Amino acid sequence: MPPANPAELEGMTPYCIVLTTVSGEVQAQALARQIVEARLGACVQIDRVQSVYRWEGQLCSEPECRLTIKTRKACFTALAQFIRAHHAYEVPEIVQIPVAAGSADYLRWIDEGTQSGDDPPR
Repeated sequence: MPPANPAELEGMTPYCIVLTTVSGEVQAQALARQIVEARLGACVQIDRVQSVYRWEGQLCSEPECRLTIKTRKACFTALAQFIRAHHAYEVPEIVQIPVAAGSADYLRWIDEGTQSGDDPPR
């Protein structure tokens, strides 16, 4: 369980944010629900974005949905495999951003949302 003082969490939390993008709202909703149901993320936020990128030598500009997944670093490998298995893109974005500090109550909630029935209590 995280310490009660959020300042104690700086630089050492076992939490992260994972980003991925999909081509539309329907795919975003489906993937977000699957991630939370699989307990690989406690929460997934969906934002509409406009992405400008180069693909196969062409400059592209497309609307996408970005998924911001709140999770634990221990879930990252399984989450990345899950995203690859359920993603329509040939090369999906899968980026982990460490959480350097956070509210102890919120981080405990992430623990609860990513803990399966088989996991020992944290």
